[in-house]
Amino acid sequence: MTTIRESDFVQSIADALQFISYYHPRDYLQALAAAYEAEESPAAKDAMAQILVNSRMCAEGHRPICQDTGSVVVFLKVGMAVRWETRLSIQDLVDAGVRLAYQHPDNVLRASIVSPPIGARKNTGDNTPAVVHVELVPGDQVEVRLAAKGGGSENKSKFTILNPSDSLVDWVLKTVPTMGAGWCPPGMLGIGIGGSAEKAMLMAKEALLGHIDIQELKARGPADPIEELRLELYEKVNALGIGAQGLGGLTTVLDVKILSFPTHAASLPVAMIPNCAATRHLDFTLAGNGPAVLEPPRLADWPTIAYDATAGARRVNLDTVTREDIAAWQPGERLLLCGRLLTGRDAAHKRMVDLLNSGEGLPEGVDLRGRFIYYVGPVDPVGDEVVGPAGPTTATRMDKFTEQMLSRTGLIGMVGKAERGPAAIEAIRRHGAVYLMAVGGAAYLVAKAIKSSRLVAFGDLGMEAIREFEVEDMPVTVAVDSRGESVHTTGPAQWQARIGKIPVAVVG
Repeated sequence: MTTIRESDFVQSIADALQFISYYHPRDYLQALAAAYEAEESPAAKDAMAQILVNSRMCAEGHRPICQDTGSVVVFLKVGMAVRWETRLSIQDLVDAGVRLAYQHPDNVLRASIVSPPIGARKNTGDNTPAVVHVELVPGDQVEVRLAAKGGGSENKSKFTILNPSDSLVDWVLKTVPTMGAGWCPPGMLGIGIGGSAEKAMLMAKEALLGHIDIQELKARGPADPIEELRLELYEKVNALGIGAQGLGGLTTVLDVKILSFPTHAASLPVAMIPNCAATRHLDFTLAGNGPAVLEPPRLADWPTIAYDATAGARRVNLDTVTREDIAAWQPGERLLLCGRLLTGRDAAHKRMVDLLNSGEGLPEGVDLRGRFIYYVGPVDPVGDEVVGPAGPTTATRMDKFTEQMLSRTGLIGMVGKAERGPAAIEAIRRHGAVYLMAVGGAAYLVAKAIKSSRLVAFGDLGMEAIREFEVEDMPVTVAVDSRGESVHTTGPAQWQARIGKIPVAVVG
């Protein structure tokens, strides 16, 4: 009988979560590097270059790939001959490991979990509790598969129950474009087919933990209907032309992973969950001989990327920029931001709008006239850092605040990731404002452009507080210009037509 000691299990969970915060899986690096070399879209290629450069920086600096260091999901297969040397529950053991990892003094990870989920939504402060799934299996070992799943990709999860005669492929091709770019492609799609509603969702999540092997599958050919379906979906989803960061291009997904389970004769449950460019997962096994030993990747696993943020980019002084200046910016144009940049995301926007509605006005120090605001919730700094990794959050969550912010505060520009919705785009056009996109999955790279940071308001909101950054050559792309043209609309449409494998009517 194998004995699993409390300290070994807790330390293994903590070590694994630290490990995946700054090391991409080797298979992901290889797949993304190959996609980068093959990419023909300049905007998508630039985005992938930033992700790859950021990845190497994080591996060398042991800092998070993305500022959203995820919610922890753990799949455990516990051998029935295992004995536990602990008085804690499995949930408590996992949470102890999460707590240890997320509060590591040398690499603090962002706490993103709030409780209760409705009402106060107070941050738990240590990213607990984790979501834990346990299966008892024959044997005398404990198999652990864990992931740190970002909110941007998790929010794009989809579920349906099709009729048995319906086309699963058609549903996927109609659904993926509705997910926008908030899941930070290129990543993977996990699909669960069959079982029941909850079983399909669980399989979709677990499928994302699989090894990227679509190129090997293409080379040898499919051996069963599931492998045939994987290949068909891989080809057709990429033919949608969505591309890296939704900018339009050849690669939207690096793999499609599918798990299936028998289901009721009257049903075809289907779940689809994407994984983002900061894909973070790891497997290890405990056999009673100490904590897991995790082997770091070699720096040779990272491709050499000649990335120059200044090449062909317009340098912008945020302290002097005017509406007349931004009116000249073109969709897809690359900019380098310099000067003072305010921050604020969901909770800060809600509080600002509530203050405006109450007649109180914005708090002292929050003057948005002629300013830009960055949708970000950074990681806490360590050592001599000004700020921790500080990549953009999904801008569409701020869409409902956009009209009021532009009309009542004098704000002229916003920076985030992914597309804006129709109402926000119309507000941007009406007020002659602009929306800029930073690359999701390049948080440490972005943080290097931040030279100072000071708290301005709402300090109780933690990572969601309003801060003022002093930035130097922060790379962004004009995503919605002052006339309301969006690259997240024009880019994918252009590349879908250029690839020419998917009729527009199929996804329209």
